[in-house]
Amino acid sequence: AAPRVLNVNVGVLGHIDSGKTALARALSTTGSTAAFDRAPQSRARGITLDLGFSCLRTALPPQLGPGPGELQFTLVDCPGHASLIRTIIGGAQIIDLMMLVIDVTKGMQTQSAECLVIGQIACQKMVVVLNKIDLLPEGKRQSAIEKMTKKMQKTLENTKFCGCPIVAVAAKPGGPEAPESENPLGVSELIEVLKSQAYLPSRDPSGHFLMAVDHCFSIKGQGTVMTGTILSGSVNLGDNVEIPALKVTKKVKSMQMFHTPVTYAMQGDRVGICVTQFDPKLLERGLICTPESLHTIHAAIISLKKIQYFRGALQTKAKFHITVGHETVMGRVMFFSPAPADFSEEIQENVFDFEKDYLYQEEYLSKDSNSSDENKENDQGEVKLPRQQWALLEFEKPVTCPKLCLVIGSKLDTDIHTNTCRLAFHGVLLQGMEDKNYTETFLPKLKVYKLKHKEGQVERVMDDYSVIGRSLFKKETNIQIFMGLKVKLSTGEDGIIDGGFGQSGKFKIRIPDGLKPDTKMLLAVASKKKSKAGKGDTTKEDESSKNDSAQPVTISLLFKRYVFDVQKKMIQS
Repeated sequence: AAPRVLNVNVGVLGHIDSGKTALARALSTTGSTAAFDRAPQSRARGITLDLGFSCLRTALPPQLGPGPGELQFTLVDCPGHASLIRTIIGGAQIIDLMMLVIDVTKGMQTQSAECLVIGQIACQKMVVVLNKIDLLPEGKRQSAIEKMTKKMQKTLENTKFCGCPIVAVAAKPGGPEAPESENPLGVSELIEVLKSQAYLPSRDPSGHFLMAVDHCFSIKGQGTVMTGTILSGSVNLGDNVEIPALKVTKKVKSMQMFHTPVTYAMQGDRVGICVTQFDPKLLERGLICTPESLHTIHAAIISLKKIQYFRGALQTKAKFHITVGHETVMGRVMFFSPAPADFSEEIQENVFDFEKDYLYQEEYLSKDSNSSDENKENDQGEVKLPRQQWALLEFEKPVTCPKLCLVIGSKLDTDIHTNTCRLAFHGVLLQGMEDKNYTETFLPKLKVYKLKHKEGQVERVMDDYSVIGRSLFKKETNIQIFMGLKVKLSTGEDGIIDGGFGQSGKFKIRIPDGLKPDTKMLLAVASKKKSKAGKGDTTKEDESSKNDSAQPVTISLLFKRYVFDVQKKMIQS
């Protein structure tokens, strides 16, 4: 049998012009089809536009098991410019190990920070590469490298990559114009570090086949070849695969992995799949899958976390660029949390419970959010944060994606020259809505409620068991629908709304346990004042000073209403 080849996908991320492509070129020995800036516009600019892939092979290090074998690092060169953050997010879903390339003369830059964020969401391990050390004067080189290494260690302290290896190299000494004969510095040391960081990625051949295609071309007389990385499941010769974007299903005629024919490939493998002919221009990149395993959705419920570097609040009704699967579309969000009583309950991962009640939120709750009163635990205004929060995403156009996938929300229209992180939140898609009329067919099942609080005042006493109230409703309100709801007087009595009184929005409240003597006195004083004021015995100023002392008795009505309830029912516990 051929010696086994273990494939580890290494993402090469970093700020524009940090030298990622040169580094990938210095590392790699075998070029794969999509390698090195194949887009003509990118060659002209010297900038990488698409996820380039190339690979390097080395002997299997001992920690990865006995016997002969090769370790293949597939280098996924992710673009660093801002408009292409979408591409990076696409690549990040298949990355086992990340190389963050930093220009040693510049340190962390905006996009290096964004890459770090994406790395934390999508990847378990990282190596930092300080590139361009040839630009440092020889005498000061060592001390400059040490200084930058310390700075990077500090930056990584509060991330999951705390303590990761930091390696200094010069991928292309003398810069792009230098002759090819210049040998890179530090690259063989870097390869040793990569080998030490390599691990057996957990790969799972079960589940639906899903592959991210980054390249598509036709071969005369053979068919059309799609190359890419398998995100989940596995594929065999002769299988049918669906190309959802083109709504067609094709049969797998042949497969290759790095120029070697194969009959089977699984999650994490980089593979070229040849199928019966179609126009490759129709699918430059996208997803292919087991027939019918992807769904096309108009809206979704996701669980999410805010990205700490994003400045500003995440507000309900705001629009974000939402990346799901391999697509990025505009979407509007509505945030919600558990009901306050369930804030600290453990939540099951990756499922959404439609039986439970959820509390509508004007914004994602975080330490700095100006929270509404329902979420405040105590009078100091401490915001108690729930263990989990969710959002309803409504897309401007339908997206095709796997049933459970990573979701990233960003504000890509932020000016790229402002030094801010444009990634706002990340989460997991828990439930997609395939029906175009999901607002009628699906949303009513989602039990998100708002707490409503209305206040009015007691106008006067009718008898020991009833009072007339005002200012709780507008005069056009149909008071019938509030009949039977419970209210509370500021003096402590419980009452029930008993119906309207007259035409001006006043209403009658029944007090089943009767008014307390103190309340009756209070209300008697207040109404005396009114009648006196009406007769004009006292001057106006005198009147107002007295009126403040007799506090009106207020009526408060609390109920909850489900946001998607067509009948707008009011519910009291």
